[in-house]
Amino acid sequence: MTHRYAAGDNVYYEPTFGNAAARGKYKIVRPLPVENDDRRSYRIKSLAESFERIAEEHQLSRGE
Repeated sequence: MTHRYAAGDNVYYEPTFGNAAARGKYKIVRPLPVENDDRRSYRIKSLAESFERIAEEHQLSRGE
C-alpha cells in the first residue's frame, strides 16, 4: 500500500467532526509508516502554527 502524498506536497486538511484543529492549507512533512490497520497517515505542518499535526489520508486533499 503506497501513500498518495509525499514530503513537501501542499494539501488541504479537513479535520474530522469534533476535532478542534484548524482546517486549511498544510504541507506534508513526511509520510508515517503504515500500521496493522492499513491506515495511511502523515505529519503535516501549517505556516500559521508552530507545531506539526498527524492526519490520516482521508482527511487530506490536493492543495495548490
